[in-house]
Parts: sequence; structure tokens; C-alpha cells
Amino acid sequence: MEKKKKVVLAFSGGLDTSFCAKYLSADLGYEVHTAIANTGGFSEEELARIEERAMALGAASHAALDVTKDYYEKSIRYMIAGNVLRNGTYPISVSSERIFQAIAIIEYAKKIGADAVAHGSTGAGNDQVRFDLTFQILAPEIEIITPTRDMTLTREYEINYLKEHGVEADFKKLEYSINKGLWGTSIGGKETLKSELTLPEEAYPSQVTASEPEKLTITFEKGEPVAVNGTPIADRIEAIRTIEAIGSKFGIGRDMHIGDTIIGIKGRVGFEAAGPILIIAAHKMLEKHVLTKWQQYWKDQIGTWYGMFLHEAQYLDPAMRDMEAFLESTQAHVSGTVELLLRPYSYTLVGVDSPYDLMKTDFGEYGEVNKAWSADDVKGFTSIMGNPMKIYYNVTNRAEKDKK
Repeated sequence: MEKKKKVVLAFSGGLDTSFCAKYLSADLGYEVHTAIANTGGFSEEELARIEERAMALGAASHAALDVTKDYYEKSIRYMIAGNVLRNGTYPISVSSERIFQAIAIIEYAKKIGADAVAHGSTGAGNDQVRFDLTFQILAPEIEIITPTRDMTLTREYEINYLKEHGVEADFKKLEYSINKGLWGTSIGGKETLKSELTLPEEAYPSQVTASEPEKLTITFEKGEPVAVNGTPIADRIEAIRTIEAIGSKFGIGRDMHIGDTIIGIKGRVGFEAAGPILIIAAHKMLEKHVLTKWQQYWKDQIGTWYGMFLHEAQYLDPAMRDMEAFLESTQAHVSGTVELLLRPYSYTLVGVDSPYDLMKTDFGEYGEVNKAWSADDVKGFTSIMGNPMKIYYNVTNRAEKDKK
């Protein structure tokens, strides 16, 4: 008997990947090995349920690949350093984590000697590009199979197919699709398909339970969160989770992101990301105190490009390592504590305490007193600084007068 070809399926346990698991074995004759790459969004209980579902669908094996630490070390800390918010709004939660999921899946496929790798992405989103491109770069010899995209399947077709193959089809059409990771949760639903609508309260996984204002302090060391409310937290991942838990009970970090997809159409998604939004806001405020004007300027440019490249599936481009080196260099003195005041659906940045605070200078106090220069120094400085504009207006006015 001819040996079956082996395929690794990126498996989330949802309808699309459940269909793929059964279709790849029943119709295409593959030996299916499922794998889920966890970027910090799944509990042990959820992972156990996903494995049980995979095995019930006929998977030859299932693997849970924890890439949370890699995701933080190789992406999140640079997104914090760059204050990355796509279009000034979205902390690119899904965009960034998909790359690390794809890397984990293709490395696992190579490890077990798979002939092919598969995913359940549709043909209308960004994820298909992120998975395909990563797979092609890291393992060009491995075939990529995408049944949902290639067959342009409807949800109804997939449900009927699973029923026909004796699968317990508890795949009632959900009103909202939720994708949770360490760096935020994305929410898709009927409202995200319309330009004029927003998500209702009940669509968000975290509900607002706090009503009274609450102080929050975040301490950074070289740009990374190391303490919350004065309590040191050695594990940066746990620091993020702690801040997320505090902020989410206020409904902070909820918004709608509207942007350009990789394939060229406009896309809209809801999200909640209390941890990322509060961390980036506090980090950015601290940087305003400790970085020079031109450090801030160039870091803003690099941060924007870094976020855009992550979103556009360009993580493996060597230019990303160059940008990371720059971002890391800028964080040498980004240490200190930032105080915030949290309220339902909002927050206020209160202040900063840092030994590197450039306001703590012996040169003077803004708007009050000058110590390191004299009044005559400023008069001379202003006179010279104005020369380019004085020359422009002098020449322009003379030329206009000569025309008359």
C-alpha cells in the first residue's frame, strides 16, 4: 500500500480548520497532523478542548506550540519601543502574531517531515498572505494547501460536509469571531462589515465592571514594563497580562480599526487591547521626558515603518532587524515610572518620575527662569535664526515691487 502523504494543518478548532482537517484526510487522502501555535491567547483548558476536537476529526496527531515568549522577545518589545499603533489606533494584535504562528507551524512541519502544510484562511483577508509568504520563504520545498480559499467555500457548505461525514457539528454560526492573543483581541461581526456601525457592548469579551477612578503606575526599565503599581514583575509577559486585567475592567482599549489590507481593499475590525494601549501611552509619555527631540522624531518614523512592515507580512525582511537595532538603541534611558488615572472607557496620563527626565536640568525652568544663558544670548540667537526667513521676505517683496 502506498504510504500516505503527511500534511501539517494550522488548526484553531474553528469551522474552517475543522473542515480542512476532515477534507484533507477524507477527500485528499493525507495523513493529517494538526498544530496550534499559541501566542498567549489560550488557556490550558482551551488547548485541551482544541486537541480533543482535532483527534475527533481524525488527526493522526496534534501539537500545541507555545510561541508566546518568542512573540514577546522578537516582536512585542519592539512594538512597545516603536509605540506602534497602525493608523494611530490599532496595536496590530493579529497582524504581528500571525507571523510567529506561521513560523512555528512551518518549523514543526519540517521537524516531522511533512510533505505539505495547510491553513484555513479565506481569499479575502490578510492572513492568507502572512501564512503563505512565511511558508514559502522558510520551506519552499513544502506544498501549501488551502481548501477554504481555493474552493471559495461557504459556511453552510462546510457545516453540511462535516455532518455528511458523521462529525458532531456544533458549529452554529457565531455572530462574532474572536481572536485573542497576548497583545490584544480582535472582534469581527456584522457591524464591522458596515462603515456606519460600531460593535455593541456585548460583542466585547471583557465587560466593564469598574465604576470608580483607579490609579495605575507602570514602571519601565530600558523601555520594557517591569513593575505594576509598585510591585516588581520579572516576567514581561505577566506584566502585560496584569495591566490588561486592570485596564479591561474599565473598558479601556476598545476601538474600531479601519485600514488598508495587504490585498488592496479596505478592512474594518473591532478590538480590545487595554494592556497594549495603556503600555504604549505610558511608554510614549516617558519617552517625551527622556529622549531628545531628534531621537523622538526618527523613532516615530522607524516605529511607523516597523508596524507597517509587520502588518504587510514583511517580518522576515532583513530591514526589520536593522529597525529593531535602532529601536533598541533608543531605549537605553527609557526607565522610570508613569502614573495614570483610569476611569470607565478612558484614562489620563498624570505624570512621570525618572532619573533621566530631561526636565530636571540646571539650565532653566520652562516659562519661568533661564540659568544657562542670558537675555542677550537669546536676542542674538533669535536674530541669526531668523536670517533665512528675513532673506526670503526681503527678496520676495523686492521682486514683487519691481514687477509693479
